[in-house]
Amino acid sequence: MKTSVTSLSRRAMLALPALAGMGGTAWAQDFPSKPLRIIVPYTPGGTTDIAARLVAEPLGRALGQPVVVENRPGANSIVGAGAAAISPPDGYTLLMVLPAHAANATLQAGKMPFDAITSFAPVSLVVQAPLVMAGSPRMAARTLAEFLEYARSRPGQVNYGSSGIGATAHLAMEQLQLLAGVQMTHIPYRGTQPALQDLMSGNISLMFDTYSPLKAQFEAGTIKPLGIAAAERAEFALNLPTVGESGIAALNPFVASSWCMLLAPARTPQPLVDRISAEVAKLLREPAMAARMQDLGFVLEGRTPVATGQFLREEVERWGNVIRTANVTVE
Repeated sequence: MKTSVTSLSRRAMLALPALAGMGGTAWAQDFPSKPLRIIVPYTPGGTTDIAARLVAEPLGRALGQPVVVENRPGANSIVGAGAAAISPPDGYTLLMVLPAHAANATLQAGKMPFDAITSFAPVSLVVQAPLVMAGSPRMAARTLAEFLEYARSRPGQVNYGSSGIGATAHLAMEQLQLLAGVQMTHIPYRGTQPALQDLMSGNISLMFDTYSPLKAQFEAGTIKPLGIAAAERAEFALNLPTVGESGIAALNPFVASSWCMLLAPARTPQPLVDRISAEVAKLLREPAMAARMQDLGFVLEGRTPVATGQFLREEVERWGNVIRTANVTVE
């Protein structure tokens, strides 16, 4: 893969002067004249894929051309992001990423064929999905404060799970431990479902994940809802207290979310970026779309390119600090 990425990168760089010479006005007038694609750097069915497909169809209607979702999984999003980074910066290729993209800037520093920030043009922060804390039914503790007090009195003896090393669910728990003065043992899994199964059976005591995969188990009583990592209660789960309501001052507020962000290759003409961003924001305001997104546990965003770029830089810095402080590494 390294040879292919290198050669493609050189070809893309050689093409940039010619592309830059085609003024922004001409691009905006002719765009789009063919289908667009959204690269999803994960397998079908996950949060990123769902969000991309929900956006693709109405975005295609608004632009007058189909928008196709293309799954390019591998290396915790690096394969798909790398393919997007070397695509022509002509507005026809977009990339939908999760917070792993921001975490990889530190976890994979010097190992990626692109830069998580400068290789891309920010388009839109589409949605956020606040993380939710769930506890094992085998634990006597009933609230988040009780869970953390139990763990604090038994350093390293309480296990928590996550969907994988460097996932938002993992890094958020590392940050929570640092703030709350708790030391737990991380058990990484290959995805949410195996971690959830072990939470239900009591093999792990805690986990963070988004609300959607946990909702059915909360309702069935097979796991305990402990708190949502948001500044205020979410409309889709008003009975779920925030982590800050635990009574632990250092965790008030504690905000952490998975998110879905659209990027384009760097040097994509700004008029095209602005148009796509505006169309995404518009479609998110449609009542049917808003209701569907909220049912899935998403908080609607639709931020501008400038605000999206600022958010990405903040996320890279935030998770970089957590990774370095907690000494998180990937093998």
